[in-house]
Amino acid sequence: MAETLVILFAALILDRLIGDPDWLWRRVPHPVVFFGKLIGWADTRFNDNGASETRREKNGFATIAVLMIGAIVAGTFLGDLFDALGGAGFVLEAVLVAVFLAQKSLADHVGAVAQGLRAGGIDGGRRAVSMIVGRDPHTLDEAGICRAAVESLAENASDGVVAPAFWYAVFGLPGLLAYKMLNTADSMIGHKTDRHRAFGRASARLDDFANWLPARLTALLIVAAGGLDRWRDRIRTVMRDARLHRSPNAGWPESAMAAVSGLALGGPRVYRGDMADEPFMNDEGRKDTGPDDIDAALGVFWRAMTALTALVGALAVLAG
Repeated sequence: MAETLVILFAALILDRLIGDPDWLWRRVPHPVVFFGKLIGWADTRFNDNGASETRREKNGFATIAVLMIGAIVAGTFLGDLFDALGGAGFVLEAVLVAVFLAQKSLADHVGAVAQGLRAGGIDGGRRAVSMIVGRDPHTLDEAGICRAAVESLAENASDGVVAPAFWYAVFGLPGLLAYKMLNTADSMIGHKTDRHRAFGRASARLDDFANWLPARLTALLIVAAGGLDRWRDRIRTVMRDARLHRSPNAGWPESAMAAVSGLALGGPRVYRGDMADEPFMNDEGRKDTGPDDIDAALGVFWRAMTALTALVGALAVLAG
């Protein structure tokens, strides 16, 4: 356990400093891309539009079960291999874990929205935000673009950093790879569309379970990043507003970010041409947001990630 935490501590620092180098992933496929190809193949092969909903749901459950078992087997093999390699294995495992974290890449993509707005106005901001959110970008004004970027930052702090770190800390590489396979599947097939409602139901529900605790831990880290001033008020806002989100998990980090940043997040938005008339979290906060608010939210994010890294380091010392 102590060695796992030390590796995670090193991986968090490595990911923060280097992130996902474009020069590398232009030459070799990212592991998540490989996961996506497997999921896409399974979707094409086993999600038959002509089958009954019950059959498609069973196929979806079997698909995610087999994919996660495969990820666990691969993680076990790699963990044993790295253990046998000694010091070199320690370094290789830290690098692999860093590959599955997303601190720097997430911050870079969100920061690009602020840069796009400043350099290219509304069109530049819409182009940049379309890379990180699923809502229709052409329906967003500047405030909507900024809120979307901040919401994505908060939600993906959980899905992209805290959750994989948590499952690695608990179950090592098998836990990390299984989580990333599941989370990738949820992003691809866990939608309530006609094609994926039944086939992706198991992936969506398992992903909700896997992110339940990490989402709430992320909210605490974000509140901690806001400092001691008014921390009780922020906790009350999170407890009040997290349940307003349609996701059982995303509302926790998003409401925490809203409370710390003083913004109203969420609210009505358009997905695939359909209006989702959702309430605001921290409704008393500012709704007229701009690029500076994205910069401020990134500051909160980095302080939360520093708190996570410090927590992992402290646990490593205690476990040792």
